[in-house]
Amino acid sequence: MSGGGPEGAAVPPGRVVAGRYRLLEQLGRGGMGVVWHARDEVLDRDVAVKEVRAPAGLLDHEVRQLYVRLEREARAAARIAHPHVVTVFDVASDEGRPWIVMELVRGLSLADALETEGPLPPAHAARIGAGVLSALRGAHAAGVLHRDVKPGNVLLANDGRVVLTDFGIATVEGSSALTRTGELVGSPEFLAPERALGHPPGPASDLWSLGVTLYAAVEGISPFRQDTPLSTMRAVVDQQLPAPVRAGTLTPVLEGLLRKDPALRLGAEEAEDMLRVVARGGTVPDAGTPLASEAPTVPAYAPPHAPAG
Repeated sequence: MSGGGPEGAAVPPGRVVAGRYRLLEQLGRGGMGVVWHARDEVLDRDVAVKEVRAPAGLLDHEVRQLYVRLEREARAAARIAHPHVVTVFDVASDEGRPWIVMELVRGLSLADALETEGPLPPAHAARIGAGVLSALRGAHAAGVLHRDVKPGNVLLANDGRVVLTDFGIATVEGSSALTRTGELVGSPEFLAPERALGHPPGPASDLWSLGVTLYAAVEGISPFRQDTPLSTMRAVVDQQLPAPVRAGTLTPVLEGLLRKDPALRLGAEEAEDMLRVVARGGTVPDAGTPLASEAPTVPAYAPPHAPAG
């Protein structure tokens, strides 16, 4: 029996989830559900609650497997204690679905900021990037990959913090139904080449996604975006990196993070050091190794729906 799409009717404001979290208003909506501003009626505090919904096309047993995995990954993310990582308070279960309860970060996402204000100066983007990279280093040290670093998951808090959210929640790996339907959960234009080729993600994959995020922040365009998800992934794997024109002192960092071969990408510690220098108004040298615009060393492109060989 097919799930036929995200199950259940739309959840109304005012509903109390797991006997504790009263939903107040929607904060955002994405491919894997809705984020709500909610009230924790036990601790009397405002929180953000992610209402997770399975994508269309999954069989019933695949939906159950998906929810088990998402719950496990949310609990792993809850172990990350870092000032630049959104705090996960709880993973509640209600009507057979996981609801991820997080700290409520008041502010804008980087995506919203770019839409309203346009491209950022290199030093400003570098400061944001340094915060995100610090978060990623903390997560990777705890054995947690993000797998969907993008402007929409970078929060710019009103108190000045840069906060990375949605660890392990927004991207789903290994579902036969996703392969069968051709549906990709996540953002193809921020996907690392090795992931577009169907290889397992690693810490370097998150660093590529950060590089694309920073490129979009300073250039005002995503470097590999095309008309369709499949053509975008082809561009990620095959096309040269468009030379940055507005990045200025951030250029060496972008080129270092956007090397096609994950083994040649900037390491997290070096990249964070470089970003902090640029954020202070300094300059950094070109690392001098092959750039993303050169021929990739990953295997030739294979459509993402092809079975792993």
